[in-house]
Amino acid sequence: MMTDNKTSFWFITGSQHLYGPETLDQVMEQTRDITGTLNEALPFPVETKSVVTTEEEITRVLREANAAADCAGVILWMHTFSPAKRWVQGLMELQKPMLHLHTQHHEQIPWNEIDMDFMNLNQSAHGDREFGFLVTRLGKNRRVIAGHWKHETIQQEIAGWMRTMAAVQESRRLKVARIGDNMRGVAVTEGDKVQAQKEFGWTVDGYGIGDINEVAARFSEDEVAARAEEYKQSYHIPEEKWQEEDFRQSVLGQARIELGIEAFLTENGYHAFTTTFEDLHGMEQLPGLAAQRLMEKGFGFAGEGDWKTAALLRMMKTMTGNDRTTFMEDYTYHFTPDGAQVLGSHMLEICPTVASGKPEVAVHPLGIGGKTDPARLIFDGISGEAVNVSLVDMGGRFRFILNEVTAVEVSENTPNLPVAKVLWEPKPDFKTAAEAWIYAGGAHHTVLTFAADKQQIADLADAFDIELVTIDSHTDIYHFRQQMKHAAGKA
Repeated sequence: MMTDNKTSFWFITGSQHLYGPETLDQVMEQTRDITGTLNEALPFPVETKSVVTTEEEITRVLREANAAADCAGVILWMHTFSPAKRWVQGLMELQKPMLHLHTQHHEQIPWNEIDMDFMNLNQSAHGDREFGFLVTRLGKNRRVIAGHWKHETIQQEIAGWMRTMAAVQESRRLKVARIGDNMRGVAVTEGDKVQAQKEFGWTVDGYGIGDINEVAARFSEDEVAARAEEYKQSYHIPEEKWQEEDFRQSVLGQARIELGIEAFLTENGYHAFTTTFEDLHGMEQLPGLAAQRLMEKGFGFAGEGDWKTAALLRMMKTMTGNDRTTFMEDYTYHFTPDGAQVLGSHMLEICPTVASGKPEVAVHPLGIGGKTDPARLIFDGISGEAVNVSLVDMGGRFRFILNEVTAVEVSENTPNLPVAKVLWEPKPDFKTAAEAWIYAGGAHHTVLTFAADKQQIADLADAFDIELVTIDSHTDIYHFRQQMKHAAGKA
């Protein structure tokens, strides 16, 4: 359940008619050569569009891109010298994300054969800089990638941008179902839903828990048992536990909840959802295993009514192909003489795509919500480089906040903490990262991903024209504080 329709990208080449039809035919031939190779290497189709040389041609093809529902972005390349003033009208109207690929057809200069005909044809070094000035002059956000199109590193950069733009495309049709309201008294999970629809395209709707219970009640005992059997195939369930009536009923209860929420979301076109333990009237358990399973299938989720993080998770699961990406919360710290680590977890709901091994289904008291003991998946998270991303409403505008982290193995047992958990070390160090996060207004709910990087989040922010605050190995807290003052208009 990752994307609902086809996603493609348009490759548009700029040139001019000064060189005559023979040269333009060569430009088109070389364009097809490039896109043919890219189509074999990239995760989404690249559609070759005609070489454009006039203002009318440029404006027409960019308008067509705007109108094409499948087009998630345009890749622009100035093969020869394309006078940039001809692009003004089309770029001013362009509504799709843009990648400016600064490349050339040939990889190396043919020193013995090079002549002025070759120079006139292969002027990307000239034409792309003219085009780049114009785009900067117009104030248009775009991604610039410079290098040869055959090189794997360049192809990987294009692929990362494509995946991010697929998430932007998903965002424009994303619907979030809020099952219950926000947790009472909490500030950061609130926000302006109208502004979010304007900026991101999200539709955020509220429902009572009774709407889910009605759908869940439709499923037969056989259907519920079949879903529980899937759990036994996918996760570790101790046989002796399965023989215990209370344990089995708790797992079956989560299976019914999962069936109900999944059917409700699918039937009503929602891609993400929230729950809150303060609003569970008529539901015997807080959705634990059920929420984890739905995240594993690609749905966005966040607890306590946090619709912004739920939508962000859905976007980032789209961006990463649902690879090693989860809802997360900073829970508690581990201070040592060598530094500090963050233990991330939640009451129940961490996505098993970040599990280091086969998760185990367990049933334990929750101590919150006043319901029966919920079934949940417990596991330790994987290790490796990751980014932790928060989206907050600053009042009339949104802000992305990103911290690069290194997840490490949980070396100690936690027999009395039956939850999924991830342990990480924030960059550049705990003290700087924590202080910067708090100065920036970062939330305690985040999306933690091992499959996306800082550049992709920057591309995401650019596509929406949203502020991005980055905390990484180069962050200096004194300059960071000044940056936050400037952002708030207080400097």
